[in-house]
Amino acid sequence: MPSAGEGRPDAQAAGEETDLALYIHWPFCVSKCPYCDFNSHVRESIDQGQWRDALLADLAYEATQTPGHRLTSIFFGGGTPSLMPPKTVAALIEVAQRHWEFADDIEITLEANPSSVEARRFADLARAGVNRVSLGIQSLDPAALKFLGRAHDVEEALMALGTAQSAFARTSFDLIYALPGQSAETWEAQLRQALDFGTDHLSLYQLTIEPGTRFAALAAKGELESIDPDRAAELYELTGEITGAAGLPAYEISNHAQPGQESRHNLAYWRYQSYIGVGPGAHGRRGGASTQRHKKPENWLAALGRNSHGIVEERMIAAEERGIEALLMGLRLREGVDLYRIAKLAGRDPVDRAAIARLEAQGLLVRDDERLRATPGGMLVLDALLVEIISA
Repeated sequence: MPSAGEGRPDAQAAGEETDLALYIHWPFCVSKCPYCDFNSHVRESIDQGQWRDALLADLAYEATQTPGHRLTSIFFGGGTPSLMPPKTVAALIEVAQRHWEFADDIEITLEANPSSVEARRFADLARAGVNRVSLGIQSLDPAALKFLGRAHDVEEALMALGTAQSAFARTSFDLIYALPGQSAETWEAQLRQALDFGTDHLSLYQLTIEPGTRFAALAAKGELESIDPDRAAELYELTGEITGAAGLPAYEISNHAQPGQESRHNLAYWRYQSYIGVGPGAHGRRGGASTQRHKKPENWLAALGRNSHGIVEERMIAAEERGIEALLMGLRLREGVDLYRIAKLAGRDPVDRAAIARLEAQGLLVRDDERLRATPGGMLVLDALLVEIISA
């Protein structure tokens, strides 16, 4: 896998200055899942023409801020972007190509629910230019799907997966594990079944109880119990062993892929490269600035009417903050980070070398010259490691 610091930052900088990832947020869902804390909303009706024009306007504003850049990836996220009309997706891709040069191998991903209704749109979405799909299957167990509040069943999900693999060059799907009461044997059986479908990428997330969700409310009332942390760690280690043996090693804490099939768009985030976001709640990092859009769809639309963009906050990021952000993101990756680049971004060396040496001795970090990465054991306690290694 290419190194984030390959050729040192001076050689990398030329590409970083012009390469750009684009995120487009579609905020609507048919229903709100009980574990979801994403910026998603349920509305009785949506004016599709209004939303197409609004997204195009937000896109046009970002183009004025990034002249001469090249898009390496586009990601349609949500919400449920597979609810977008394919002609809206096509319009956004077409106009994006007018604003920016496209990389020859540009990756264009769309998140989709595996419902039969949405699967019928896959061929049209592929014709619109989407070349990678990420399916929110979430479980291959009927009881777990019900617990997670998903609207599809297992048979419907597998039919959608087959349709996706026929329509798109690359297909990934998500599963959630470490559910209450889930045993290692049950999860292993489900994971091996998932690997048998032959996709080149899997996103495997442990269930977390996020504030503001229905699950959080149930947990507060004692009606939902989280899985034991030791059991969760056991399942995480088991997941890495099985996917690695199957040729889809973890390249990030929760993402597994055949070599060369990693999500290029998400790698741009984790490698702390430039990206822009349009649509409600979307974030961006460009030109040393952080941007955030209004989260509520109606507020975002109103801001567009006033300002020709949906930004609620834009600020320059201090050098030290940039370096620490790059460290926080990059250590999620198996490849780790280049400490030389981190220091250059921060304007100083922001890490405690003595703490790193101590954590190396404990088998939680590995340092090779200026490259630092977490071991599999270190990934389990990454948040705690980061607190220790960031110097005051």
